[in-house]
Amino acid sequence: QVQVVGSGGGLVQAGGSLRLSCAASGNTFGFASMGWYRQAPGKQRELVAVIYKSGNTNYADSVKGRFTISRDRAKNTVYLQMNSLKPEDTAVYYCNAATLQSGSYWGQGTQVTVSS
Repeated sequence: QVQVVGSGGGLVQAGGSLRLSCAASGNTFGFASMGWYRQAPGKQRELVAVIYKSGNTNYADSVKGRFTISRDRAKNTVYLQMNSLKPEDTAVYYCNAATLQSGSYWGQGTQVTVSS
């Protein structure tokens, strides 16, 4: 069965950096995409960044130029490097791994808190 495990959240001051990791396993055919979403209190979950099997990436406008998503294909692991963090980046960050065979899967969520 597919497992998705995210890690790396924490507390950081505004302007600081954090790196999130997401490891996915259990799908024989690999993953069509892997990425990060976030949900702040009282708000809907939103896409932060995604990387497709092709290597193409997509970012939310609010994080462009500050966040970078990358991957280690051999390990089915993606990384989200978050620089120049702002208080409005505070949220629970969820890793997502999407398959063509059985839909998408979510990690357990990791808290990112940016203090001003």
